[in-house]
Amino acid sequence: MLRGRWIAVLCACLVVAGVFAFLGQWQLERAIDTDPPPEGITEEVRPLTDVLSPGEYLAEPLVGQRVETAGTWVADDFNVVSSRFNDGAEGFWVTGQLRVADRTSIAVALGWAPNHESADAAVAALETNAAGADATITGRIISDEGSSLPPADDPFAMSRMSPAMLLGQWHDTEQLAVYRPYLASTHAPDGLVDIVSPAPDEMPAVNWLNIFYALEWAVFAGFAFYIWYRLAKDRWQLEVEEFEERTG
Repeated sequence: MLRGRWIAVLCACLVVAGVFAFLGQWQLERAIDTDPPPEGITEEVRPLTDVLSPGEYLAEPLVGQRVETAGTWVADDFNVVSSRFNDGAEGFWVTGQLRVADRTSIAVALGWAPNHESADAAVAALETNAAGADATITGRIISDEGSSLPPADDPFAMSRMSPAMLLGQWHDTEQLAVYRPYLASTHAPDGLVDIVSPAPDEMPAVNWLNIFYALEWAVFAGFAFYIWYRLAKDRWQLEVEEFEERTG
């Protein structure tokens, strides 16, 4: 085991184990949040521009954060999204494009309707009374749900709340900056029901999955030394057997 090549192999194992130890320490640092967000921080209404900027992904601690913003409703951009549940009842959301700054918009879920007819009626009323009007909206900022294929008979139908998909149906979108998340309004306009959007669960201070990964890296580091030990021991036993055969 003290021969040059086995010492070289041991040095290589030390390097590998050191890398594994570093990765394990990194996982531990990520597992324990030493500065968790204050309890109930998501219920504090903050200006939208203080939470994120257009085009940015919504960080996990900010999902469900209550925000407030003001803007102007864009005409002809009130749409219906299906498969929306409110207190367990399936229905529809009516959404709109709110122009919050010059060439900057955010998708807003205004309210819930129990059937498509009620949602269509709300869209018609909004186009008549709200299009082009100023509005101040308070609600929760929520991540894009991702896209889905529409049915073949209705290419504009949507079953997920996705600003990226809505952008394909909006008007006046040339060089438009869009927020990646959407805003679920707290108060619905006439003809719609308020969207039930409870406060998100508080994030735990300890991420047990990362701790498990850290333990895995520690096992890998120990395994590197075990491999060196087994290789060196097997070679030593082989040399002992060869020596015994020669002397026998």
